Amino acid sequence: MPLGGRASVVAALAGLTALLGLAFAQAAELGADARHPIEIVQSLPPVPAMRLGQQRTPSHEPPQAPTGDSVGATRAELTGSGAVTTFFLDLSSGVPAEVFTLADPYRVVIDLPDVTFRLPPGTGQAGKGLVTAFRYGLLSEGKARIVLDTVKPVVIRKAEMTEGKGQAVRLAVELAATSPGTFGAGTGGQRAAHAPLKPEIYEGPAEKPKNRVKPVILIDPGHGGVDPGALSPNGLSEKTVVLAVAQKLKERLSAGGRYEVYMTRVRDVFISLDGRLKRSRKLAADLFISLHADSIAQNAEMVRGATVYTLSERASDEEARLMAEKENASDAIAGLATAEFEEQGQVRSILIDLLKRETANFSADFSNALVKRIGKTVPLSRDPQRSAAFKVLRQADTPSVLIELGYMSHAEDEKLLNTTAWQQRVAASIATAVDAYFGKRTARAR
Repeated sequence: MPLGGRASVVAALAGLTALLGLAFAQAAELGADARHPIEIVQSLPPVPAMRLGQQRTPSHEPPQAPTGDSVGATRAELTGSGAVTTFFLDLSSGVPAEVFTLADPYRVVIDLPDVTFRLPPGTGQAGKGLVTAFRYGLLSEGKARIVLDTVKPVVIRKAEMTEGKGQAVRLAVELAATSPGTFGAGTGGQRAAHAPLKPEIYEGPAEKPKNRVKPVILIDPGHGGVDPGALSPNGLSEKTVVLAVAQKLKERLSAGGRYEVYMTRVRDVFISLDGRLKRSRKLAADLFISLHADSIAQNAEMVRGATVYTLSERASDEEARLMAEKENASDAIAGLATAEFEEQGQVRSILIDLLKRETANFSADFSNALVKRIGKTVPLSRDPQRSAAFKVLRQADTPSVLIELGYMSHAEDEKLLNTTAWQQRVAASIATAVDAYFGKRTARAR
């Protein structure tokens, strides 16, 4: 098998009679237990335990789930050392799986069909050997992903599925340390290059429907799926908190009948930064509200409260810069390549700058309204209005803000963030700020 390309492993399913016959014959020759053999698309490096099935042309289509009930993942663990580390995942039945590596940072990615993860809280937060931590969840509708962060470049020495206890199936991925030169961009580098969408913000201003009567509001619960966002000391995830607040905010805004309200995600699934921008673009949204919850490692018990961020190319302070850097890494955390925001043409650049200047004023107006209303119901941070170069706020003609609802790392904030009553209060205060913002704009238009 040739060296190079992406390492992609496809677990064959029961029912593929011809493939199973070939695989079992080869397994007998190798002396391996191959009750759930794997078919190789490409491997790096080739090893006897992976020589099951037949080579075929790589496909960029996601693995397709078997028909019937959703497959469940019930246990995950890491074993080994800093030289060789193995990741194990117990599944209720065999499914197709693709495994590859990526650089910047070093990661191992495992793609599966729509698997339901039933893993204990805190799974993946502690690493072992070559793996510092791993995360899991839906990457998109019908496709799950596991991302393993590694301390150094690795190669996939072996990947296989075998019978476990009872009817369970165990996926094992064995990793070995290698050199940066050998690793290169990773075996999935070419594949990841196809992932980013062209940033919609550089296609010129959206045309709002002439018959639009109600303002359109897009609520953006940050993170989701394979990207959990910040994690509290007790295992509470940012993605769960912000989705709960977003749902309550949507209910509140929709109840009055004054707005058309949408969400970038309505369940625990990952949405890329470009995907969130594209959604706003398609709707020609009049207001974009991105919800997040922060976390810090140092002085965790001293820093708390909500913060409202607006867009600026230069951060208002170092903390804002670091926050934007962390939020902008969302796509990389999910195992995607990130797109650069490039403007095309001097005329378009001037036009966008003018639009951004007007949009920035509207965003600042909404930020003022938010801080005034939120401050009456929830604690605010020391400096509640900040700005930085958040990718998700780079919208030429849609006023946009990013709200950090609180600090998951602060014990009192964590308690509030996970309380339904608090979530209702903060949603109500944001809704009040939305009313004030559009009320002011309506008054100006008269």
